[in-house]
Amino acid sequence: MAVSRAMHPEKLLNACALKGLHVLGTGDALHPAWQEEWKPFLSNSQGICVIPTGEIEDDHRVHHLILAEDFGQFDQLRDLLSQNSRSIGTNGRPHVFLSGEAIAQRVHEVGALIGPAHAFTPWTALFAYHDSVAGCYGKESINFMELGLSADSSYGAGIPDLSDVPFLTNSDAHSPLPEKIGREFNKIQVSGNLTPRNLLNCISAGTITMNAGFFPEEGKYNRTACVRCFTQYSVEDAGRYNWRCPADNGLIKKGVYDRARELSHGTPRQRPPYLHLIPLGQIIQTIEGVSSPQTKKCREIYNEFITTFGNEIDILISTPLSEIRMVHNGVADAIAALRENHVILHPGGGGKYGTFSLL
Repeated sequence: MAVSRAMHPEKLLNACALKGLHVLGTGDALHPAWQEEWKPFLSNSQGICVIPTGEIEDDHRVHHLILAEDFGQFDQLRDLLSQNSRSIGTNGRPHVFLSGEAIAQRVHEVGALIGPAHAFTPWTALFAYHDSVAGCYGKESINFMELGLSADSSYGAGIPDLSDVPFLTNSDAHSPLPEKIGREFNKIQVSGNLTPRNLLNCISAGTITMNAGFFPEEGKYNRTACVRCFTQYSVEDAGRYNWRCPADNGLIKKGVYDRARELSHGTPRQRPPYLHLIPLGQIIQTIEGVSSPQTKKCREIYNEFITTFGNEIDILISTPLSEIRMVHNGVADAIAALRENHVILHPGGGGKYGTFSLL
């Protein structure tokens, strides 16, 4: 449900190679049929480390992200949760009628890691319903926190509850298209071989050396806005309107920007650098002035870049501009503007993605 029909392991692994990713989470690892689809690719993953991952919705509608070493841990977890869920074997993201604390206890019992998914989003997220980590997880610890597309590290750096919690930036892709997968990613210092166990140990230890992803303003829920017409409001005005849009009576949802400011009352902790990126396909789309990065012209330009330079992340981050210019002068100018932070942002909110333009 809610994903592209092209979401199959082989296509996802091929997309990782285009993007320049070395680790991929499976998603939906509690689903038996999805596990079976993945098993042939675990030992033939094109050099990509595959991590079983899954998401659970608790009895307060908070979403939790789970990372495990192997599918066997998810099988154990399914057994532990089955009596509290009617959808544990049929829904990729099952609804489990337990508290966040009870779910975390069971996740830790099987040796897996857990943290809040897209923690600031105003729907189905930790800080949508709780003012603290303990408010959701009780005495259980969290192993990481996923920021979500509408936040970067600065949004959580001043929240005392999170001072010792590693931040993850994950693409949460519902499609293997290159502008979706890897639109956010993590750079992690791994000791020894790149294996699921070593990777999970590094996440627990917080050896994340860089987060990368959207400018927060590009996210769908960055600003406080009406969920119908997307008109944006200050928190003060939204309160005066009783959180109903005066134009169409739509619900006004508090944005991630405002929610993070409410919760930030500590000295901001130093975090790994956060690299703001825009997917190459979106850059090409903007420069070419077309409606989608999937147009024939955009795909031809994108494929020429990959053929020439190997993968998208290297192109965006480290390929010399002089070499990029040999393929497409306008894209080179755009990447130069991106690297120098010369980007005009038009924040999203209420469920509508933000947009950008280049100076």
